[in-house]
Amino acid sequence: MIFWILLALMTGVAALSVLVPLARAGRSMAGATGSADEAVYKEQLAAIDIELERGLIDPDAAEAARTEIARRLLAAHDKSESQARMQTSGLRLKSAQALALAALPLIALATYFALGSPDEPDQPLIARLSAPAEGQSVDVLVARVERHLAENPEDGQGWEVIAPVYLSRGQPEASARAYANAIRILGPRPDWLTDMGEALTMANQGLVTADARQAFERAVSMEPSAVKPRFFLAIALGQEGNTQAAVQAWETLLEGADETAPWVAAARQQLAGLQPDGQSEETPRGPSQQDIEAAQDLSAEDRQEMIRGMVSGLAERLAEDGGSAGEWSRLIQAYVVLGEQQKAEDALAAAKAAHAESPSDLSLIKDTASALGLSGS
Repeated sequence: MIFWILLALMTGVAALSVLVPLARAGRSMAGATGSADEAVYKEQLAAIDIELERGLIDPDAAEAARTEIARRLLAAHDKSESQARMQTSGLRLKSAQALALAALPLIALATYFALGSPDEPDQPLIARLSAPAEGQSVDVLVARVERHLAENPEDGQGWEVIAPVYLSRGQPEASARAYANAIRILGPRPDWLTDMGEALTMANQGLVTADARQAFERAVSMEPSAVKPRFFLAIALGQEGNTQAAVQAWETLLEGADETAPWVAAARQQLAGLQPDGQSEETPRGPSQQDIEAAQDLSAEDRQEMIRGMVSGLAERLAEDGGSAGEWSRLIQAYVVLGEQQKAEDALAAAKAAHAESPSDLSLIKDTASALGLSGS
C-alpha cells in the first residue's frame, strides 16, 4: 500500500512541476511536438554546408538544395506547430490546474489498476519510438524513419531523407543502399547519383569502384558542369594508373575554376602528384588497375588490410629515403581516408620538416593539409 501512496505523491509532484510554471505564465501552450522529418531535414542542411565547405558541390546546387530542404523543414514545422498550439483562458486554466492537482494522482492510479500490467516487462525502445520527436536523439529519430521504411519500403522520399544522414554518421554502405532505393523509386537525379557514388567510394576505403564510377558518369551525363562527380572521376583515372587521362581531367576541372573554392587546393595537389617532377620514376603513382580489381574481389577486412599495407610501404620508404611533396601529400591523404587522424598529423609534420627549404613544395603540402582539414596546416 505504501508503494501506491508513493506513486500518488510522485504523480502530484510531477503535476506541480508542470502546472506551477504554467500558472506564472498565465496561459498554456502545448510545446511543438516536432517530427522525425523535421530533425532529419536539419541534418541535411548541415550536410550540405559541410559539402560546400569541402568544395564537393557547386554553390548554385547547394543553394537550390538548401532552398528545397528549407521549404520542407518549414512545412513540417508549421504543421507540427498548428497541431500542437493550444491556448486557454486564465479562468479555465486555473480551474484545470486545481482539477489536475486534486484528481490526477487518483485518476492515474485508478487507470493503472484497471488497465495496467505491472508484471509485464517494459518496452523502452518502443516507447521512445512512439514519443514525440522533439528533444530525442538522432539515433531514435533514425530508428523511427527506419521503422517507417520497413513498413513502407516504396517511400522514395523516406529513403532520400535517411541517405545523407547515414553518410554523415559514418554508415556509407547503408547510405549507398538508401540512395539506390530513392533512385529506383523516384528516378535518377545528378546529386543523388553523385552522393551514392561518394558513399560507395567511402565504403571501399577511398577506392572508386566500378559501381561508384558508373554512378558518377551518369551524374555527369545529366549535369556535365557538376564539379563533384568529375572530381571523383579524375581520382578514379589516377587510381587506375591512366596518368595522361587523369592529368587532362584535372586540368579541365581546374580550367576557369574559382581559386578560392576549397576543392581547388585538393585538385591541384592531385594534379601535382601526377606531374613528372612530383613523382619519382621508380615509384608507382597509385594502385594499378590490377590492384583495384583485386581489391574489389576481397572482403571489406581484407581490402582494408591491403590498402593499409600499401600505405605502410609508402610511409616506410618516405621515412627512410625521403620523397617528393606529392608523395608526402598522398600519404597524408591516405591516412585521412583510413581514419588514422594522428598518423596523418604526424606525416604532415614530417613532410613540412622534409621540405622546409622548398617554399613551393611546402605550399603544396600545406594546401593538402588545409583541404583535408588537418589541425597542423
